[in-house]
Amino acid sequence: MPLLEVKNLRKSFSVSDPLGRTKGQLVAVDDISFGLEKGETLGLVGESGCGKSTTGKLILQLLRADQGEVLFAGEDLTKLPERRLRPYRRRLQMIFQDPFSSLNPRMTVGAILSEPLQIHRLAPPRQIREKVIELLEKVGLSAQHEHRYPHEFSGGQRQRVGIARALAVEPDLIIADEAVSALDLSVQAQILNLLQEIKNEHGLSYLFIAHDLAVIEHVSDRIAVMYLGRIVELANADELYLKPRHPYTEALLNAVPVPDPGHPRPAALSGEIPSPVHPPSGCYFHPRCPYAQMICQQQSPPLTEIGPNHLSACHFHEQVGRFRIS
Repeated sequence: MPLLEVKNLRKSFSVSDPLGRTKGQLVAVDDISFGLEKGETLGLVGESGCGKSTTGKLILQLLRADQGEVLFAGEDLTKLPERRLRPYRRRLQMIFQDPFSSLNPRMTVGAILSEPLQIHRLAPPRQIREKVIELLEKVGLSAQHEHRYPHEFSGGQRQRVGIARALAVEPDLIIADEAVSALDLSVQAQILNLLQEIKNEHGLSYLFIAHDLAVIEHVSDRIAVMYLGRIVELANADELYLKPRHPYTEALLNAVPVPDPGHPRPAALSGEIPSPVHPPSGCYFHPRCPYAQMICQQQSPPLTEIGPNHLSACHFHEQVGRFRIS
């Protein structure tokens, strides 16, 4: 049984005009399904606004879904009242995109890391400080950082504190929401290596949310690609990079920068990202797709298995690859 199963998850938000009158519904997550095994890293990738972060919050029950199931260790979290979610909140943790705003500026790092230990009673009072120092050292910091405040750290150090806080409660699954996007490239590499070391040491599972396919490639076992709230492709990382089977995945891969001045530059996608309040008919990607035909405007392709562990939502998935720049 998978550690996490997401089934037909949907979430919408009401959109109002300046006078407060409802003028439509924005479907942020549109009937998505996927699973995550213990010890696996699933990358969730797509452009800003496609619903990646909302998906993470729905799994953690920070937002409640309109419909669908979130099965964690066989228990549907969407049906649990708040008081029964506490044991699962310990097993499900999140590393936030902005390490500064996610840390209380009025608390020292020692207090930030002590709090989850106290709430979940994971250590007796006399051992909490020892546990805090152990967590700091595990993420590459030291005991002398215990009494500092978040503003006294660099961005990379603050993200290490965020990782330490997530590890404090000994979770089974960590959702990393753009965990390195705000960091310099050299610091990104350090944080990614740290996350990989922690995964190997503790047997953790990750849902790694990012918009950067170059980052996702190095950390993921499988990758799910989202577009306007829908998963359009899901495959093993190696296969997805070598042989994408959705035009949007192909466009994302072509846009990854290559450190070679002579490398051919990809043609930009035509058109603008459609409004999620008024999405196109049929396949949401058809207005920007070089493979689109009449059927794409009329019928939305389901996410179907087109090969071993490879799913795609495209009427013409067999043709995808003609515009791939490798």
